[in-house]
Amino acid sequence: MNVLTLQWQDTNQNITHNIYEQQPSKNPGTVRIGRDPLQCDIILTHPTVSGLHVEIFFHSQQQQFYLRNLRESNPPQINDKPLIRGEMALGEGSLIYLGQQKLEVTAISVHKITPTIITPPQLQIHPRYPQHSPTPVTQPKPIYGLQCSRCHKVSPAENLKIGCPWCGTSLAAAVSVLFAPSN
Repeated sequence: MNVLTLQWQDTNQNITHNIYEQQPSKNPGTVRIGRDPLQCDIILTHPTVSGLHVEIFFHSQQQQFYLRNLRESNPPQINDKPLIRGEMALGEGSLIYLGQQKLEVTAISVHKITPTIITPPQLQIHPRYPQHSPTPVTQPKPIYGLQCSRCHKVSPAENLKIGCPWCGTSLAAAVSVLFAPSN
């Protein structure tokens, strides 16, 4: 299981929180961080943190955790670099500032998964009667796709930024699969 450990201090108390690749959250596939308990999974109390500030997710193709900015007007800083738009990879020891609130990535455990490629059986041509052997059928070349965590349908990797075309769920934490498109 892939896990990222965050640590921060809130009201003179050290807090440690584990973020797992797949866990229940307010936005499936991500863990949202901010001050608003209705929108966020991790609640911070510092007044410089936005209501909905950032989200952390595991990118299965890259085998890495990422932080995505959700507030352009109050961008997070990761290792002293502002993240105005988009996402940035997190590493062990990464320092994240949300306003004046400091969070540290104290540990990351990623278990690499190698995809299993299943190939159809090869067509056998009878050596004695090749003219009576079946005509070979060309199979479509398998391609990588993203399997939605909610509806489990597979869509092309190009949909990563727009989400699942069937149910609208973010594909940021979708499982990467190998499939053969239908003709």
